[in-house]
Amino acid sequence: MFRWITITVLAITIIGLGVFGYKEHQEKNAVLLQAENNYQRAFHELTYDMDLLHDKIGATLAMNTRAQISPQLAEIWRLTSEAKSNVGQLPLTLLPFNKTEEFLANIGDFSYNTAVRDLEKKPLTDEELKGLEALYKQSGEIKKELRQVQSMVLSENLRWMDVQLALATSDENGDNTIINGFKTVEKSMEGYHETNMQTGIVSTGSEKELNKIKGEKINKEQARDIATKWLKGVNKSDLTLTSSGKGANIDTFTASYQKGDTNGYIDITKKGGHPLTVMISRKVKEPKISLYKGSEKAKSYLKRINLTDVELVESNQYEHVGVYRFVYSKDGIRHYPDSVRVKVALDNGDLLGLTAIDYYSHHDDDALKEPAISEEEAREKVNPNLEIREQHLSVIENEAEEQVLCYEFMTTMDNETYRIFINAWDGTEEKVEILHSVEPKFKTSL
Repeated sequence: MFRWITITVLAITIIGLGVFGYKEHQEKNAVLLQAENNYQRAFHELTYDMDLLHDKIGATLAMNTRAQISPQLAEIWRLTSEAKSNVGQLPLTLLPFNKTEEFLANIGDFSYNTAVRDLEKKPLTDEELKGLEALYKQSGEIKKELRQVQSMVLSENLRWMDVQLALATSDENGDNTIINGFKTVEKSMEGYHETNMQTGIVSTGSEKELNKIKGEKINKEQARDIATKWLKGVNKSDLTLTSSGKGANIDTFTASYQKGDTNGYIDITKKGGHPLTVMISRKVKEPKISLYKGSEKAKSYLKRINLTDVELVESNQYEHVGVYRFVYSKDGIRHYPDSVRVKVALDNGDLLGLTAIDYYSHHDDDALKEPAISEEEAREKVNPNLEIREQHLSVIENEAEEQVLCYEFMTTMDNETYRIFINAWDGTEEKVEILHSVEPKFKTSL
């Protein structure tokens, strides 16, 4: 009798395990099928986007009416955004695809910045038209190669999951048609970078960042000394020091640490020993100091890096933390591109974060043109439903990354505060920002 009971229990167990394994297998297959479908959708949409992008750029080159060029460029920008999104959804993270992604970024930035500018006053230059012609050829190359890959994918029922497996196992050099096809797409982009540089299509922001940082080079021991001054309660022996890799935009030392439930790091420039970023993570208790007192603490931290020529323009409270934005100020003019952000714990005033890369990458004293319109004329450009509380002269960076002198107006409407920037040279409304002072605290349960 006992033997039959044992056999019955074993049989039920085996059947149960079989059913469980079958269901698990089905669920796994369903997940893989969904992933494969998402990859296929992203790839075919990318191919379609590149077809349209090539046609739209070609049509732009044939246009002669500026009123038509702006919406056409806006459509090109939309297509590049969709194409970048679809590239991001493909399993290509381990496959070098930076030249093609750079192409999409370049045409996206160029088309957006050109679409939003007044083409009646600033029409396309000969260099920009030459750049568009180069981009048209580039998009044609990508379109052709993607079409070939698409044809093989459809005719041979190729799977993207095989691509993911090949890349994950470093077997991309094997016989994988999709990987080889994308390598061909990437190779077709070689040789265009110089043309794009000459026509102003490629951004040179990283070079600007390096040129603005000054000072003598520091060594690892000096970096450790600087780090211990900023990371409270941390000794040199607590630090792990690493150096930025080859090809980094800015050469830095990064010092990091972990002590109990507190951890943090600081990025220090090798040139000059400037702290670019400080981040400290710990549990912050109930506030004991005000948001204003926190701003005074933030100013004291900036004095430690000799940033005394800055002005507080924004302060926000998030839970138990104060976040402050300072900008360079000279002769009563605020320079927003030269900004520093400081994060302060409101339980004891400790520094939790500092980001100064914008200040060091933009800071200079280049002279700007005097305002061409008066403050009264600029006021007339502000929405009449807004109540103006204060005004300043400020420098901001527009969408084309050009520094523009503006009249800055702090305004209110319906319990909201807005910062309005009116171009001091031509009266254009350059930018509108909505400001918040305290982040609302939401309930976590109903």
